Amino acid sequence: MPKRVIIDTDPGVDDCAALLLALTSPELQVDALTAIYGNGAMAQCAANARLILGVAGRSDIPVYWGAEGPLLRRPNAGWAAHIHGGDALGGAGSIEGDTPPGDAAIPQRAAVEIARRALESPGEISVLALGRMTNVALALRLAPEIGDALAAVVVMGGAVRVPGNVSPVATANLYEDPESAAILYDSGVPVVQVGLDVCDRCGFSDAQFERLRECSAAAVQLLVSASAYTQGAYRRLGRLADGEAVRYNDVPAVAYAIDSTLLETPRLPVAIDVGSDLTRGQTVVDWYGMTGRAANVAVCLDVDAARLTEMVVERLVNHPWPG
Repeated sequence: MPKRVIIDTDPGVDDCAALLLALTSPELQVDALTAIYGNGAMAQCAANARLILGVAGRSDIPVYWGAEGPLLRRPNAGWAAHIHGGDALGGAGSIEGDTPPGDAAIPQRAAVEIARRALESPGEISVLALGRMTNVALALRLAPEIGDALAAVVVMGGAVRVPGNVSPVATANLYEDPESAAILYDSGVPVVQVGLDVCDRCGFSDAQFERLRECSAAAVQLLVSASAYTQGAYRRLGRLADGEAVRYNDVPAVAYAIDSTLLETPRLPVAIDVGSDLTRGQTVVDWYGMTGRAANVAVCLDVDAARLTEMVVERLVNHPWPG
């Protein structure tokens, strides 16, 4: 029986790849998408989510409007345009017709919807949190009992043995709203952290990307088109190795939900720093038990990158896409 998931997402080129992987995987049942600010503003991310679902032939999956900024901090006005482009999809996105819900639709806000679905199906639903943790934290504040109802929250973010990507120690999803991340990590929900320790090792080769380029499906071509901007940005930043065509950081989080044997994931005591500007959003691991904190997070530290990336390419290229 497939695992039921809600994907909390801020599409995002890497979110596009991750969503397409989820939609092509029989191991997963995608119940809903909850949009979150991050790679772009909320309207842009919600519109991009609908665009991806439409091209993939899955407009039946609802998209819920989420938080438009962090719990306590001002949002980063620059979003992630330097990596994902001004529309967050490398020029392939659209914001046409996307507006926030009116009063009649307030129950369909992302945090409310996460809480409602978790409580209606205790133990059955996992959240794949590919963006900032704000929607999940708001859901936990609205209904703390979902800490026992959610099967898991798989977080894309964090760095424990490697540098961060927006500060020396932190990744974007935790740096931008560390308070929300701290709420989640301290909530008792089973948390899996899929961070740069493994994402940095999951680059797609030139040959693998060429196979995606040769696929005629509109959904795959959307990803290929969107990837061009990210490829250029990563090359300028020196983040691609020789022979590495592209990297989609959100993909390993979805891959974990599909097949956890792809990753080595020990449980460790982890806290989120919220106090220092220098280390805000850092995923601090108590390796030697100095703080007395209990192990609260399964932290991905190793990955079978070759098997993971090949699984992604095979599924995207061979899926029976519409049209």
